Amino acid sequence: MSKKKRTIEIARAYDCPKSDNDYRALVDRLWPRGVKKQSLKLDQWAKELAPSNALREWFDHDPDKWAEFRKRFLRELSENKDEAYELLRTAGDQSILLIYAAKDEEHNNAVVLKEHLGRLKPPDA
Repeated sequence: MSKKKRTIEIARAYDCPKSDNDYRALVDRLWPRGVKKQSLKLDQWAKELAPSNALREWFDHDPDKWAEFRKRFLRELSENKDEAYELLRTAGDQSILLIYAAKDEEHNNAVVLKEHLGRLKPPDA
């Protein structure tokens, strides 16, 4: 009997699906402006898996800086793998929905975090 593979998806806080089937984690350091906490139905606010304030401010959602932002953020994430492993462990077998606030759906921290989480091997593997 094969086990269903966990998926990791991303969604804007302003367009978040109503489903309760996923493990829902907000992955921004700042709360999304104008969004009520109850509406996101979060399991976790993973501030520690968001870019550092310095990196976030440097990037400033500028698509021209995307390649460098991605590289720098992946470096930050690789230096803090314990938090990523904790998110995966806490989610268990549930699929994960990474929630972010940025307007740009292609150039944001959740895209990079999804990539990073998808590459992680369990610590005991």
